[in-house]
Amino acid sequence: MNTPLAERLTIVLFGLRNAGKSSLMNALMNQEVSIVSPTPGTTTDPVTRTFELGALGPVAVTDTAGLDDTGDLGNLRVEKSLGRLKLSDIPVLVTRANTPLTDGERQAVEALRPTKPALVVVLTHADAGYDTAKYDWARDLGTVAVESPVRRGIEDLRGLLEKKGAQADPEASPLEGLVSEGDFLVLVTPIDLAAPKGRLILPQVETIRDTLDKDCACLVVKERELFSFYPLLNKRPKLVICDSQAFAKVAADIPADQPLTSFSILFGRKKGDLGVYVRGVKALKSMPPEAKVLVLESCAHHQQADDIGTVKIPRLFRQLVQPRAEFHHARQLPPEAELAKYSLVINCAGCMVSRNAILDRLDVLDRLGIPVLNYGLFLAWVNGLLPRALEPFPEVYELYKRT
Repeated sequence: MNTPLAERLTIVLFGLRNAGKSSLMNALMNQEVSIVSPTPGTTTDPVTRTFELGALGPVAVTDTAGLDDTGDLGNLRVEKSLGRLKLSDIPVLVTRANTPLTDGERQAVEALRPTKPALVVVLTHADAGYDTAKYDWARDLGTVAVESPVRRGIEDLRGLLEKKGAQADPEASPLEGLVSEGDFLVLVTPIDLAAPKGRLILPQVETIRDTLDKDCACLVVKERELFSFYPLLNKRPKLVICDSQAFAKVAADIPADQPLTSFSILFGRKKGDLGVYVRGVKALKSMPPEAKVLVLESCAHHQQADDIGTVKIPRLFRQLVQPRAEFHHARQLPPEAELAKYSLVINCAGCMVSRNAILDRLDVLDRLGIPVLNYGLFLAWVNGLLPRALEPFPEVYELYKRT
């Protein structure tokens, strides 16, 4: 139950007001987590709850406001609901079985179908009969009829969600395609002021777990101990993975032909698109003198005196790229009209948000023609470790050499 939201499959319930979304969410979770009322517009802001769903494991279910909400405030609610839908893995249209399909419902589904193959339609209030045309339309999409108050059809829906989950585009694990059974890795994890007390940060924890899941082994050391322990190894590591901020120290303490990358680059691939970030590196050589750079983070971590996003990256950028560059910081993409002023966006690793959220950012920036890279690629570049840090990813390595 402690699985981060960013690592859960996301199910988003959407539809018209009073279609039965909140009742359905309560039935799915078998507890009263959403307020149910005959008054239209009871659900305002999206409500997210987490639970285990069979073979899908930990999932997050979000109940949203009605797509037919009205007024200025209602329009804001609809906009927020559509934003959640865009980031969903399994969108679920919740619609009354006995009423005709509306243009709004049809348009919402047609907009989602090209990118959301796991879409599901749930026909609620099935005890009141069916609108034949709606039933025929929904049948080809993956449909379940339910009566939420008495839980009829809920187990069928759970089964369909498990089946549809296989059609969603899951995040790869950190080491996917990089290691084989029996491989040995070295993970270099600095313990500095930014490290959480008594814990490791999420990318490090996930990589250690993935090492075990893939029947591999790893040595975990701090950057200061690497120099002493590396010569003692009687098996050459398949890969050394370090914190991006320790790139220079780690590279100096291991052989030049030892494959090396960083946790941030691993998560740049896991959460987004390494190819996009690699193309963004090229833009560093053509930054205008008064470049405006947006640093995008994804969590509200406690900032230390030498914080990577607000201190280290701006300092290195001004030393090595443009001395008069102006830096702005945010946790969400600004409106497109404001984004247009930026010459470059630098993303964090994105470990606390879903892959869909990062890909949505990248799509917006690509459409606006704004180059983007992430912390790991930038720090590899400033330390002279490109393309070396990309060698474990052959396709991206070749892309870097071409560009």
